[in-house]
Amino acid sequence: MCGTMTRKERLERTIRGQEVDRPPVCFYEINGLTQNEHDTDAFNIYSDPSWKPLLALTREKSDRIVNASVAMRGTSHDPLAERTTVDVRIEGDERLATKTIRTDGRVLTESSRRHKDIDTVWVTEHLLKNVDDLKAYLSLPESPIDGTPDIAPVLAMEKSLGDSGIVMLNTADPLCMAAALFPMDEYTVIAMTEPSLFRSLLDRCARMIYPRIAATVRALPGRLWRIYGPEYASEPYLPPSLFRDYVTGYDTEIVRLIQETGGIARIHSHGNLANVLHHIAATGADALDPIEPPPQGDVSLAAVRKRYPSMTLFGNLEVSDMETLRRDEFIPKVHAALDEGDTLDSRFVLMPSACPYGRALPQRTLGNYEAIIHIMEERYAANR
Repeated sequence: MCGTMTRKERLERTIRGQEVDRPPVCFYEINGLTQNEHDTDAFNIYSDPSWKPLLALTREKSDRIVNASVAMRGTSHDPLAERTTVDVRIEGDERLATKTIRTDGRVLTESSRRHKDIDTVWVTEHLLKNVDDLKAYLSLPESPIDGTPDIAPVLAMEKSLGDSGIVMLNTADPLCMAAALFPMDEYTVIAMTEPSLFRSLLDRCARMIYPRIAATVRALPGRLWRIYGPEYASEPYLPPSLFRDYVTGYDTEIVRLIQETGGIARIHSHGNLANVLHHIAATGADALDPIEPPPQGDVSLAAVRKRYPSMTLFGNLEVSDMETLRRDEFIPKVHAALDEGDTLDSRFVLMPSACPYGRALPQRTLGNYEAIIHIMEERYAANR
């Protein structure tokens, strides 16, 4: 076993299947960089004092992975700009947003809200409500994506992290972009009963996504990427055959673009995986997360590891366990994840399935984060 290494080196070697001193431990989207406890914005939950110990622990002890999205500069004129209006307003403790798109003879409206004490956005009205809305949306003009990636924020993040971690680039896949346009019930019905029409929507989304990725991987080669959205086609939402049709082909192209410049492609898919794992593997992805343990998911980490030994696995601590279990109840979960995941020389990152999103971080949850670090330090002390 190699000697102690920096956190950045540990992560980079793990995702490429090289020997490490111990498995990395990442706190999912809690990274201590993009969460700013000094930001006084009323909607910044991380300014609450209860978050300060966890953010400090993250900076000092975790193998930090910072999520980043890359904006495009100088893209062609948006053909929908003159058809679109966006209204954002504050009402009490909530920020409300409404977007309206005018098609030829139809008005599409989307509404969302965000409470100042909860770091998530609820869509209260989806843009597309039925097949006629979808047809109207597909009739809207498109423009080529031909701008330049703004990589300065990513480079600044990497400089700030130093040897404590890495930046991970994020992209939705076509299914994520398409499915999110509908209420969940309407999405599943249209995806199952109007496959040709839904494929037209996926193709439109792909034409927006692929050029951005192609330009970004050329500007930022060799990075870790996360591709999110496949879970929209997992059971019980859609049958495995439609996962193949709506995910595998489209995501294979994203994986190819990432790997073409030396990058690492990680598929993100919550929930049930047992009957779609082979479709995920068919994309050629290098990594998978979060592999939720039963009953949240339907396959064990050990089973995935045995079936796909060359894939880097991220998981599989369930965030609901971290929020509800006592420390003595949670500790066996950490050991079980390590026992199942750390069975080879590398290719495993211990990670929760999600993160808390309320303003006040409970002491029980903080204690379980601390337990993760304590276990890692104690279990791999001989490697230091």
